[in-house]
Amino acid sequence: MTKRDTAQRRHAILTYVNAHGETPVEALASRFAISEVTVRKDLSMLERSGLLLRRYGGAAPLPQEMLSEPAHVLSPYKQAIARAARERIREHNRIIVDSGTTTAALIGELGGLRGLVVMTNSLAVAAALRELESEPALLMTGGTWDPHSESFQGQVAEQVLRAYDFDQLFVGADGIDLERGTTTYNELFGLTRVMAEVAREVVVMAEADKIGRRIPNLELPWARLDTLVTDWRLDDASAAAIESHGTRLVVAAEPTSRTDV
Repeated sequence: MTKRDTAQRRHAILTYVNAHGETPVEALASRFAISEVTVRKDLSMLERSGLLLRRYGGAAPLPQEMLSEPAHVLSPYKQAIARAARERIREHNRIIVDSGTTTAALIGELGGLRGLVVMTNSLAVAAALRELESEPALLMTGGTWDPHSESFQGQVAEQVLRAYDFDQLFVGADGIDLERGTTTYNELFGLTRVMAEVAREVVVMAEADKIGRRIPNLELPWARLDTLVTDWRLDDASAAAIESHGTRLVVAAEPTSRTDV
């Protein structure tokens, strides 16, 4: 079997396990012509996504009673946004990936890119990066752990960030105020602003249902936002309002079939 990109291979492994039942690591390594170490990484990622169950020495399909989609499985909107955002990244780029479920979705799309340097304040993002075969250089901000955002925040993290410069920042948002910019429920948004200061391009990744949502805490004003990546549900009026601020708008296309998501 010719080598596929990581996302395609993991989808193929999932399909195989669902079709053949409990399967040992050795059989998957032989079937897909990859190492057992790579198989174990793939199975760990698929299990964390709620798509299969790990078994000693292998993996098994989810029981029938667990087949309803768990809340933590990525929505097709997040997946499409992640794919569109990945198209903006070149090999050997130095990027920051902020904490959040939408930004974390980007990590699974980075497998084909070589020489990346990735800074993050999220342990979840860091763990996902370690699963990639391309193994980007990983930098952590450190700082004070914030259980609300499940990320590192504070002055130490800000000082670490200011010691570097980056090509891009990928950041999410609780809401997009069409007049003000990105908004958040979290009062600890100082680190995000520092991230924006040290990046040449600020890329916001937000599902369309967050656009127009007004939340009291302004995180990044429109003047700091270079690109907004959202999904196909965006309405024309909101699109025009976003572009009026000089922000580049990227609308991820709707998948043509379930197998595309």
